[in-house]
Amino acid sequence: MALPIVQVDAFTDRPFSGNPAAVCLLPEPRDERWMQDVAREMNLSETAFLHAEDAGFRLRWFTPVVEVALCGHATLASAHVLWEDGHLPPDAVAVFHTQSGRLTAQRRAGWIELDFPATPPAPTDAPAGLLEALGVRAPRGIGRSRFDYLVEVESEEVVRHLTPDHTALRRVEARGVMVTSRATTPGFDFVSRFFAPQSGIDEDPATGSAHCTLGPYWSVRLGKSALAAYQASPRGGILRVEVRDGRVGLSGQAVTVLRGELV
Repeated sequence: MALPIVQVDAFTDRPFSGNPAAVCLLPEPRDERWMQDVAREMNLSETAFLHAEDAGFRLRWFTPVVEVALCGHATLASAHVLWEDGHLPPDAVAVFHTQSGRLTAQRRAGWIELDFPATPPAPTDAPAGLLEALGVRAPRGIGRSRFDYLVEVESEEVVRHLTPDHTALRRVEARGVMVTSRATTPGFDFVSRFFAPQSGIDEDPATGSAHCTLGPYWSVRLGKSALAAYQASPRGGILRVEVRDGRVGLSGQAVTVLRGELV
């Protein structure tokens, strides 16, 4: 039986920007090896697989090389597909059961808001080779979250012009590395980029789960709980971030760009 698969650009309101994710809605669970093979075939930063479970949907995320425990843009894309294709009523809350617990998504004034766990960073020293791989000499701060390293640099210009050594970054023991600064672009509080060669993605275009760390980090520094974020990858990504008690609200938009079938 052919299975529908939909490609969605997340954290953007226009095609061919933001972060692309494939979404595959299954009639029943499939084995992990098959899902990894499909994700490798899609060759996107994430492919999401979901099937109905416990008044919601079981959701799993795979890069081309590994399953991950938390992914924002593919969750946003999954919720978008559920509403757009009529699997959920337009005003229904999407409920997902994941490795990171219960996650939800709901529509709010043309945006999709995700309710995610906060993963604030703890201050730490840079591991061997990290700053050299990034080409950063004088970081303003370094932190370690549950999944990733965070490196604050002095300016948005530095963030935008980084050219990391991805081979060297692959040797850093973490899912990925986010580099961030206060924004100088009007309308935004902070900017970032996210590098994850350890997970098979040299640079992720727009990373929801990284903002579960970036949100709490900048909330403390800027003294505000509602933040506007820009991920300054070549494709770009726009997120609204609201820091709550142990949770983070991540809001973005999404656009369907491709529909097909797995035969």
